[in-house]
Amino acid sequence: MKFTQALKAATLGLVMTLAAPMTHAADKPLVVATDTAFVPFEFKQDGKYTGFDIQLWEAIAKQANLQYKLQPMDFNGIIPGLQTKSIDAALAGITIREDRAKVVDFSDPYYESGLAILAPEASTIKTAKDLDGKTVAVKTGTVGVDYMKANVPGAKLKLFQNIDNAFLELATGRIDAVVHDTPNVQYYARTAGAGKVKVTGSLKSGDFYGIAFPKGSELVPVVNKALKELKANGTYDKLYETWFGKKPE
Repeated sequence: MKFTQALKAATLGLVMTLAAPMTHAADKPLVVATDTAFVPFEFKQDGKYTGFDIQLWEAIAKQANLQYKLQPMDFNGIIPGLQTKSIDAALAGITIREDRAKVVDFSDPYYESGLAILAPEASTIKTAKDLDGKTVAVKTGTVGVDYMKANVPGAKLKLFQNIDNAFLELATGRIDAVVHDTPNVQYYARTAGAGKVKVTGSLKSGDFYGIAFPKGSELVPVVNKALKELKANGTYDKLYETWFGKKPE
């Protein structure tokens, strides 16, 4: 009898010991990575982070009752950070790709993107073929790099950690074109680049952004549920229209 009671007590103590770290971990705010140099998805304005991705995650976190803190970082450090589980989630205009899906998990798609060419206002560049032999800026670790290497091997690629610096290089005439995500180049062309640069052509379509997580993360179904609810109640559409000037098609 005493042995049975002692065994039960020991078992209960072990369970409580094992459960304690999990409870503590659950109390910690999630570390959510973002590349804050990707207008209009995430950027810093008046000392605060804002953008479509930032506000979408705020809405998701509120809907799912998630506590979090933002972790700004370079885009090419996000996937490794998820792999080592030093971050819990990431929104940074991350294209859902087969190679990435092998090492991280993705939410349901939340934005359809693609690539476009940004060129000086007087440029005659219109298609990918026109980029052959030209100096083209791309952002390190992105689909733009992969596309250019596979489809325009004759182009001279200039890699940038921050796409804003690529835009400055283009505006000052140091490069011939920028190849980057369509919504980002369109936003720049109609704001800071107005009258200096133009979007001259679409290179690729059918790409989708997803929220990324470490492999096996329990957050994936939680976030997908919240995302679905935000689309159903109209919150997603309002955010989309705020940042892109139209409702999603």
